[in-house]
Amino acid sequence: MSKISKTAIDWAKLEKLVPPEERVKFLAFKAKSDGYFRRMQASPPEPPKIDWDHYHKLVPVPGLVDKFKTEYASFRAPYPEDKFSAEVDKQWKKLQPQITKYNDKMKEHIAEAQKEIAAINALPKFEDMTMETVYDMFPEIALDPVNNPTFWPHTDDEQLGYKDPMQKIEIPKK
Repeated sequence: MSKISKTAIDWAKLEKLVPPEERVKFLAFKAKSDGYFRRMQASPPEPPKIDWDHYHKLVPVPGLVDKFKTEYASFRAPYPEDKFSAEVDKQWKKLQPQITKYNDKMKEHIAEAQKEIAAINALPKFEDMTMETVYDMFPEIALDPVNNPTFWPHTDDEQLGYKDPMQKIEIPKK
């Protein structure tokens, strides 16, 4: 019977995949796993040797020591059979297309975000912008006192004809 000397789990790689909000649970799981592994390492790989001749001299019942000796020699601790790895592999293969699709979708989002970041980085510094620069670059949000005069403080709720979107709409009665 051979003894396992090293865990098959790459904990460092697995830890990188754990989201921050699940880190506490992951560390608790790892601590429990390490505890099991240490307990397994503490036990010897082979059962201890027994001096059967010593017990032959001490036990007066004939055949009892021989019976124990044969039972002790024939005892094998059951090693659990792996019934779940094939099922997990099957589920993993089933999920691969969804994972690939999600990755591709996220790569598209990242590319769009990178374009937006590049556009923002291409803008002049806030300190260097003038009202004319804002009007030239963003005519839809800039103040236009000639074509669209507004009242100070130039917010929507201070303008004539403003209707509060949170206000109930009154339906005229017939």
